[in-house]
Amino acid sequence: MTDARATPASRRPARHEQPAIDELALAAARWADQVLAALRERGSTRWIAYFEPIPDRLRDDETSALRATAVRCRAAYGVKDSIRDVAPWGVTEPFLDSIDRLLREINRSRG
Repeated sequence: MTDARATPASRRPARHEQPAIDELALAAARWADQVLAALRERGSTRWIAYFEPIPDRLRDDETSALRATAVRCRAAYGVKDSIRDVAPWGVTEPFLDSIDRLLREINRSRG
């Protein structure tokens, strides 16, 4: 008979159990807020719609969903269509750096 309280060996840790990931995601969320504010100042409705859910997702997503959110953020830096074309360098580049750091930590934690 198995214990119902036992956790499977494949269980992934909750986000709060991975403080490095949580801290990096929260830092990225703060930069995402700044990117979104810059987009609103410029009235870029398409990019505003793209970025509106991102800060909250970076704050709230579980680790398993956080990688997808970070990849979505990274995708905003396309070759032909980029957030860099609309928002100032002073927010786009620090945001990109924070997303890259987050992705590296997520990948590292997956082992």
